[in-house]
Amino acid sequence: MKFSTHSRLAGPALAAIAAVLLAATPASADDKPLKKVHIAVGTTILNIGYPMLTLPVTLGYWKDAGYDVEIMPVGASLQAVQQMVGGNADFAQVNSSVIVQANTQNDLPVRAIMSNGVIDWSISVDADGPIKSVKDLKGKTIGVFSLATGGIAFMNNYLRANGIDPKRDVELVPVGLGAPPVDALRTGKVQALLYWASATASLENAGLKLRQLIGEDWRSYPDFTLSTMQATIDKDPELVAAIARGSAMATVFALANPECARKLQWSHYPSTKPSGADEATLIKWDLNTQQAQLESLHDAFKLNGGKLWGNIDPAGFDRLEKFMLEAKQIDKTIPAEKLIIKTPGFFAKINDFDIKAVQDSAKACTMS
Repeated sequence: MKFSTHSRLAGPALAAIAAVLLAATPASADDKPLKKVHIAVGTTILNIGYPMLTLPVTLGYWKDAGYDVEIMPVGASLQAVQQMVGGNADFAQVNSSVIVQANTQNDLPVRAIMSNGVIDWSISVDADGPIKSVKDLKGKTIGVFSLATGGIAFMNNYLRANGIDPKRDVELVPVGLGAPPVDALRTGKVQALLYWASATASLENAGLKLRQLIGEDWRSYPDFTLSTMQATIDKDPELVAAIARGSAMATVFALANPECARKLQWSHYPSTKPSGADEATLIKWDLNTQQAQLESLHDAFKLNGGKLWGNIDPAGFDRLEKFMLEAKQIDKTIPAEKLIIKTPGFFAKINDFDIKAVQDSAKACTMS
């Protein structure tokens, strides 16, 4: 089965890039050619865990608005922002921490335009094993994707709050993705695994029975976020609104009928279908992976007011900046409002669609 990295890596401070993306002219009449748009995504595999990006293409939401959108998996969030700042992409779907770093460390005008997730990490242990709480991790070895994994900062804070010194009382071992972390836990090489939600779902798909330990505050921080450059907002505000609106519509669709979203994914992106088991098991695996992302999308909706899809509450970024400063991931903070699109009424505008019609369409699930 394929696993997504989901770019949950906290990269070093962004290298300053001189060239800033210039937006192209807006699309208008239906009879004009579709305007080409590129969205860089912080992942290596565009699997079922990205319905807010794949479904707008599959369902024609962006095409109907006049745009021919290409989704480009480019690696980690750092690389996605670099592609956007360098002019190779109009938008970037990235971890919110990278947006903070771009602005605070390199003064790059990267703007958050849509919230698509919350911090959804967990420390997973054998459900039938002796580790029942975070305090039981003292003296244990924890497997991580890499030693640069962004979740380590959250885990370290969680450990300290429970009387464990992260530097002395636990050992971290990089085990990557796929089969290695599964084998590491099964063989006792590690006694716990630190991964984000969709990766944890993939570990469960591989047969691990897990108990998840999660910091109480983790899901109060914004994470996966759609971003663009301030220059794009200034040049083509209609483009920015249309892309965010299509993503919001896709989110509503996927939540209304996850199974239909799964069918559409397999139909239009057949290479992303998992393998190695019977059809019923493959369906179960992908629905499990997708559900992890849908829960994060819905939690982001609640975190940001519970009224407008994609809305961004500056208070969430304030909390994140404070955390990153204390974790020494940044050396200064800026007002959270400067990180977020300022267009008046923007989030109401991207929610200007018939939600019930989208939900009804999902429930009908007419394949095309």
